Amino acid sequence: MGRERLQRALRQEVTEQHIRVTLVEPGAVATELAGHNRPEILSALRDSIGDIQRMDADDIADAITYVVTRPRHVALNEVLIRPTEQVR
Repeated sequence: MGRERLQRALRQEVTEQHIRVTLVEPGAVATELAGHNRPEILSALRDSIGDIQRMDADDIADAITYVVTRPRHVALNEVLIRPTEQVR
């Protein structure tokens, strides 16, 4: 099941309990996670993303803070956050 379908199904299941479900999709983020990939995966990532300034964890935390601080009657279904220069 795709991320969007899972998010939509979960939201429909819990909405009557006043639980909000938001899909946060970050782009290139400067974390140690990339270092856990095999060299060929890292190379493919570099080729695909290029040499751009990546976001840091605080950028993502700021987006999540925005999502969870909306009034109770407001639900954000999806947040797509990318570095300005990221094409894909």
